[in-house]
Amino acid sequence: LRTLVQPERVLYVSNQNTARILPAFAGRLEYSKEGKQIVITLHNLQENDSDNYVCAEEVKNVKNTHLLSADGTLLLVKGMGQAHSQQACSDSSWVIYSLLIVVALLLCALVCCTLYRVNIKKYFQKTPPNVVYEDMSYSSRRNTLVRT
Repeated sequence: LRTLVQPERVLYVSNQNTARILPAFAGRLEYSKEGKQIVITLHNLQENDSDNYVCAEEVKNVKNTHLLSADGTLLLVKGMGQAHSQQACSDSSWVIYSLLIVVALLLCALVCCTLYRVNIKKYFQKTPPNVVYEDMSYSSRRNTLVRT
């Protein structure tokens, strides 16, 4: 059964395994029945096939007929135009990622070249301690002697 957009019976399978398929699904619906389990397959989906599909069991008693059903399966079919645009979107995203990687590599190369030109090694080398050397030889002391 379709239950939301266009409520109608899509497939009816009786206990005698006779089936009635909605004409809109003729040639596009296949089913297989094994015991009480039925597997339904839809082919060549169209946008108007989007709906909530529910499997239900018809229970007849003396007074009336009841439909017992479980949670359905929500089917959403997108058109081919959207599928192509999604493909184009995913293709362009790879181009963007590639460009970002190339830009990042160029920036790394620029930083390395700049550091090489600045000669960054001199900032990390140990500098000798500041030492003052005073010449204490006689010739240099002679000029500083006090004479009376």
